Amino acid sequence: MSRERPTKTRLPRPAGRGSAEISQQQMTSPASQSLLSHLPQDLFTSLFNHTTTVRLKPDEVLFLAGDVGDGCYRIEEGLLKVMMMSRAGLERILAFLGPGAIVGEISIIDGLPRSASVVAVRSTVLSFLSRADFENFANKNLEVYKSLLTLLAARLRETDTTIAAGSFLPLRGRVASTLLELAQDFGQDVGSGRIVIHQKIGQSDLAAMTGIARENLSRILNDWKRRKLISRFSGYYCIENKAQLQREAEL
Repeated sequence: MSRERPTKTRLPRPAGRGSAEISQQQMTSPASQSLLSHLPQDLFTSLFNHTTTVRLKPDEVLFLAGDVGDGCYRIEEGLLKVMMMSRAGLERILAFLGPGAIVGEISIIDGLPRSASVVAVRSTVLSFLSRADFENFANKNLEVYKSLLTLLAARLRETDTTIAAGSFLPLRGRVASTLLELAQDFGQDVGSGRIVIHQKIGQSDLAAMTGIARENLSRILNDWKRRKLISRFSGYYCIENKAQLQREAEL
């Protein structure tokens, strides 16, 4: 059963931003994973027993920041980009989410409008869970609320760390922190201390994830390449000196 969507909206590409260079592999970091995905497996499976299907084309908007939060979505196929856009058209990427991830769950908990925009990077299939169905299920299974309370506390601690990094780290520290997080989530040690980040990420997307201008990012990366802290081949970043990047990322 497919959920009817009243409009088919596509988000304009911001000026100066390239398209996402993301591989077919799932790209979703533990820090950005949904609260609901950490529920006990039996509750999680039962919660998503009764959903409807939504299909998106590349660049089609799932929802925009400020939209009514009427439910959440589990990604079955494809890739989504979670982002925020400034009035000047500058894009800040919060996360890329692939199959198995859930998006939009905050609104089904607090009933407030969407806090970020979500756009399909490629053709995507999702399962939609309405807020009414979630509340009905949670009221019958109070363990859901207990699990969410614990997870929300953990998320708050992560937010404190993120705010501190964004407020106190210089540009180089912010870039180092982003690369180290990507390496933790998607990296593979290929020997001699080298870690390959197994996702193809363009400089525009890396800049949007870090929250700095692409020109500044390019200067920092070029300097690190000359100093052999990082390298890049076939579109993949490789960390050559993890210890030095960690020092750059220290508050």
